[in-house]
Amino acid sequence: MTLSIIITLCVLLLLAYIFDLTSSKTRIPTVIILLVLGYLVRQGADFLNVTVPDLSMFLKIFGTLGLILIVLEGGLDLEFNKSKLKVINKSFLISILSVAFLSFIFTVILQLMGETSIKESLINAIPICVISSAIAIPTVQNLSKEKKEFVIYESSFSDVLGVLFFDFLITHEVINGHAFGEFGVDMLILIVVSFLATILLLFLLRKINHHIKFIPIIILIVLIYAVAEVYHLPALIFILIFGLFIGNLGGLQEINLIKKLNPEILLKEVTKFSELVNVGAFLIRTLFFLIFGFLIETSELLNPSTFLLAIAVVAIIFLSRWAIILLFKLEVKPLVFVAPRGLITILLFLAIPEAIQSTIINKSLIIQVIVLSAIVMMVGMILCKAPSPVIKTQTDDEGTGDEISDDDNEIESEESVDDEDSDMVDVTSGNTSNRIDFDEETDRFE
Repeated sequence: MTLSIIITLCVLLLLAYIFDLTSSKTRIPTVIILLVLGYLVRQGADFLNVTVPDLSMFLKIFGTLGLILIVLEGGLDLEFNKSKLKVINKSFLISILSVAFLSFIFTVILQLMGETSIKESLINAIPICVISSAIAIPTVQNLSKEKKEFVIYESSFSDVLGVLFFDFLITHEVINGHAFGEFGVDMLILIVVSFLATILLLFLLRKINHHIKFIPIIILIVLIYAVAEVYHLPALIFILIFGLFIGNLGGLQEINLIKKLNPEILLKEVTKFSELVNVGAFLIRTLFFLIFGFLIETSELLNPSTFLLAIAVVAIIFLSRWAIILLFKLEVKPLVFVAPRGLITILLFLAIPEAIQSTIINKSLIIQVIVLSAIVMMVGMILCKAPSPVIKTQTDDEGTGDEISDDDNEIESEESVDDEDSDMVDVTSGNTSNRIDFDEETDRFE
């Protein structure tokens, strides 16, 4: 039995890795394949009368670890400097507006359908209002750099804001000025603790000479997160601050405290640490969705009493996203399709106290919303797949033309540029002259 489980896990993880490698070609989100694999393993086990241990207890554990590593991975991959402020501000505003607007809409719907109180309706609505970074970030790895950065920022902010909002409602019986005051104090405490913990972890990263040095760092990160959660502090803020801080260590070398840590050597250690985080995030995320797929009951997946409501929920999610993207004058495709529900949705849903759990937003609805939103994203990404646009054609003496795509990094120019800060470059070929506008990455999000 033990060997059978090990062999099955190894095969599933290898398949997940292969699907992850080929996702750039197929445009199929890996999460859908993982859910299907988990579901098929369950059906096969039932068919062969194989007894499998209860895996439900591992779902929340892997989900929490996955959330930590995924937000940390996103923070490590992001650049944080003045040139990124427009993207950061816009992604933050879009994420907070999206969570707030959808929470309001779904709360109103639940009230109209007979839920008991506004607060309880809001608590039940939040899980389906948050974009899952666990699904969104891996899906956009093959988009342009600026779109990928935007999605990483937006989905990470969405996770953090959703958890903050949810914890605030759960931990305060009465929502008043005193509650908001306590929340503000908690935020200040956690920000201070985050910076102190970040400096401590950097010091350990620099000073530990043992051949096993990154695992204790990751354990300490998880420990700090868990302790912060015990005291109802917004623990994901710490994860995001730590990831952004060490991921942008190269731009902080002028700070005296960083100089003392020998940043040249520290940067090499951070690179190795990032690679380990990436591997860990992949492994935990894969196991989480395999287990979730394994635990899906056919009756819940195909529940006709919630299916129409799930379609309506997904329609509201993507219509509201389309409206918000237009409001902020962003490029609609493919960003409008990147609004999946997933890991964070499941974690928040499982955290709802049983006494106030809605009969409308139940497990069947959550499963259907997750699957449908992933399918919409998959179809959207496939439809948006197009060849790189041609921005220049050169004609030689024989009348043949060479096309240069937008993905090319080098563009030949026969005229010099007078001002290197100018965004306009003249490209001349023969008797033709094309002027190509190179906007900075973040200008695409104005």
